[in-house]
Amino acid sequence: MELKIIHFYPDLMSLYGSYANVSVLRRYLEALGCAVTVQAAVPGEGADITGADFLFMGAGTERAQRFAAEDFARYGAAVKAAAEDGTAMLFAGTAMELLGASVTDKDGETYPGIGLASFTTVQGKRRIVGDVYGVTDLFPEAVVGFMNKCGETRGVETPLLTGLSLGFGNEAEKGPEGFHWKNVFASELTGPVLVKNPRLLEAVADAICARRGISLPEERPVFPYAEAGYAITAEQLKLRAEARQ
Repeated sequence: MELKIIHFYPDLMSLYGSYANVSVLRRYLEALGCAVTVQAAVPGEGADITGADFLFMGAGTERAQRFAAEDFARYGAAVKAAAEDGTAMLFAGTAMELLGASVTDKDGETYPGIGLASFTTVQGKRRIVGDVYGVTDLFPEAVVGFMNKCGETRGVETPLLTGLSLGFGNEAEKGPEGFHWKNVFASELTGPVLVKNPRLLEAVADAICARRGISLPEERPVFPYAEAGYAITAEQLKLRAEARQ
């Protein structure tokens, strides 16, 4: 089975090592026996996302996000159609904000997202930086990560993380974070979120494979370094969260 990944703006929207999300997902799918091709969507050059099995956009600065938004508008209808059809996708960091109705920058200027969901983001001059430890309905293990944003996202009806024990959510301390609908996974967590969270990597891969009718083995691929890193990080963040209660 050959699978196609579209990576939106890898040079523009790949802060904090978020490019690794595509790399680790590709390795995981190849370990399942799939052939995987990765196509970059570059600003100013149209990319055919028809038949894509996975769409990804990572974190960028707010300035880079604004530039990406202008080009990403051309894909809005196609991305929404793909989401409705069950295509798996991950939008991380500031890329998540582009799925909503609009983004208002710190100067008060508002520009549209693609409107996949109705939430809105308002960016301010206060930067929200810190570790995150939260829960999701997708699996029992905690989700860990790092937040670095200046926006509050309001009106998310179906968050990816239903609550946080540590960190700032979409619009409140320890509130719900991210966005999840069908096979759309979105979070303001930055960097290699799929590397840091092996169960989330599995959930994304499962969504890709289920849509293509790929049978999954009972024993899944295991990346020991990622499992060990997750265990250490989760334990440390859990202790910090408990100490602050």
